Amino acid sequence: MENSKLTPEQKAAAVIVSLGSDKASKIYKHLSESDIEKLTIEVAKLGHIPPEETEEVLDEFYKTCLTQKVVTDGGMEYARSVLEKAFGEATAQALLEKLSKSLKTRPFEFIRKSSVKNLFSFLQHERPQTIALVLSYAEADQAATVISELPKEKRIKVVECVAKMESASPEAIKIVEASLKKRFENILTTDYTTIGGIDYIADVMNHMDRGNEKYIFDELGKENVELADTIRKKMFVFEDIISMDNRSIQRFIRECDIKDIVYALKGSDDKIKELIFANVSTRMAESIQSDLEITVNVRLRDVEEAQQRIVAVIRRLEEAGELIIVKGGKDEIIV
Repeated sequence: MENSKLTPEQKAAAVIVSLGSDKASKIYKHLSESDIEKLTIEVAKLGHIPPEETEEVLDEFYKTCLTQKVVTDGGMEYARSVLEKAFGEATAQALLEKLSKSLKTRPFEFIRKSSVKNLFSFLQHERPQTIALVLSYAEADQAATVISELPKEKRIKVVECVAKMESASPEAIKIVEASLKKRFENILTTDYTTIGGIDYIADVMNHMDRGNEKYIFDELGKENVELADTIRKKMFVFEDIISMDNRSIQRFIRECDIKDIVYALKGSDDKIKELIFANVSTRMAESIQSDLEITVNVRLRDVEEAQQRIVAVIRRLEEAGELIIVKGGKDEIIV
């Protein structure tokens, strides 16, 4: 379903419509009132879907259901073996990653629906270990904001706890949920769910403002240099465009606002400026240079925000497979 333009909600509606009213009513019995309301609205809004796209949606639905069944029956390794035989290694990996993400985000659903202000107010007085556990289920931008608002010493502890986190049992998660007095469904799976970790905290740091990012890495580096370096290698920051190939640089520049490029370069060294100039037309390079000369008294915050917007464009294009980011020197590029 990589090529489908339908949202997950529209896909669900398409499945319901394809099943017919009798079978669809049986599915509705297992949904919450809010999910029924959302799904009904999507069904009502759903327009005509070409037969080939409907077939793709149903194929994805079948594969997802099969993946959940084999994982429940025999665990992840058994599921991997079955799915690889059925669909091939690449498809099996994609299905399992999708399922793992779904399992990971099931607990603490309330935090993803709450405002960052309420989430911070709710967590600020908790122990670093508890904050780390809860934020491991939050969206990366939510976690970044909450961590940024914490007292300085607590920020470091929370980042360190998230980075070192590997797994938590459903029982432990239920205890935390109960102690935090939040309504939430019982966790159904007995498997241990991977949470937190280096990849996640690197994503959190990518969403954080540069001032807090620098402070956290400076302080974390004093306590655990190896951990700080490991997290950095997983991140992509504006300065890392120096390691990108020319085609990728040209690609993201086409998506960026010229004002963001100018502001971002105000806080960059000569190497990055030369790299940008080398990958734009002569006219554009002259325009950027002219804007750099007349743009004065720029706040550091504005520079950092412009750089973050450019990084967001780069990450989006990477996720779409339109450019390559070499992370930590470990990616292998096949020429």
